[in-house]
Amino acid sequence: MEQPKNLSPATSAIGLLLLAGVLYIYVWSPSLSNPLLSSYPESNCPPSNFTTVQFHVKDELDVALEEASMPNKTVIIAVVNKAYVEQSVDADTTMLDLFLESLWLGHDTRALLDHVLIVAVDQTAYDRCKFKRLHCYRLVTDGVDFGGEKVFMSQDFIKMMWRRTLLLLDVLRRGYSFIFTDTDVLWLRNPFAKLRLNETDDLQISVDHFYGDQRPERNFINTGFYHVRSNNKTISLFDTWYSERVNSTGKKEQDVLLDLLRHGICRQLDLQVRFLETRHFSGFCEDSKDVGAVTTVHANCCRHVSAKVRDLAAVLRDWKRFKAAVAKYPRAASNIIGSFRWSNHTGCWNSWKVKH
Repeated sequence: MEQPKNLSPATSAIGLLLLAGVLYIYVWSPSLSNPLLSSYPESNCPPSNFTTVQFHVKDELDVALEEASMPNKTVIIAVVNKAYVEQSVDADTTMLDLFLESLWLGHDTRALLDHVLIVAVDQTAYDRCKFKRLHCYRLVTDGVDFGGEKVFMSQDFIKMMWRRTLLLLDVLRRGYSFIFTDTDVLWLRNPFAKLRLNETDDLQISVDHFYGDQRPERNFINTGFYHVRSNNKTISLFDTWYSERVNSTGKKEQDVLLDLLRHGICRQLDLQVRFLETRHFSGFCEDSKDVGAVTTVHANCCRHVSAKVRDLAAVLRDWKRFKAAVAKYPRAASNIIGSFRWSNHTGCWNSWKVKH
């Protein structure tokens, strides 16, 4: 019997192509003419036993908030720029370092550092924050340089305050309640012990002076320290507040919020607002006269960073002196509290005399 001749390479290639075409038509083709698939009707819908799952992609702010959050989704937020983290030639420390030192020296405050989120508005501030191994978030604002000192009521200062407000609105929308604190606020005691956390107060905010009256028209608020619960009412408040910036040229965000509070937004939104007593939440505008009760000290009524640093450093020295005296003479604590006096805020008083 005669043996078949060897096929040429070209003939073999053609044969393989024909075989591949047949396999495609009868196995992979979606056409109903395919006998292997003809028992399944054509449809653009997925089979009913499949469920489409949508995953929320976390951004950097989500991650930062999660890492700093307490179990009840509360965070402590502070905003810094280069001027607050870099030591000037004539200063012994920085604003950020004083803030962190107060958490170390304060009563029942050390553990709170785990829940502080530092929001850096420039790269230098962010790098310094990461170097200190804190919870850090870099807030980028295209076309704006927030790096240098923003003198009180300058245009850059006002822009930075509004950008801060927008960020905090975003935080509320993500379901997080927060304490916002300026870094020129020293935490001498745990503020949560003095805040009402009974799910009724929507906003608890510090004031420059306290007159014993909870009506908005009797209080000059200070947005350097406040607690906000995340809910539909506070989201609406912050949304309205931020939208008012376009009609408030030359006004800082604090003044715009005060106007809203005095013109009935609490009634409109059914907001419960509490104004914090300066006995507990004090500042340079009005010192607490009770060192046994004071919780925070804010370098308000002050114009320049260098002056704030100088006078806040004096506050920390006063606090350490007080703690040492009480520790040494515990039976005389009431007399020590009664005779205690804060150092004069000379740097801040003089800051208003400096012309730039």
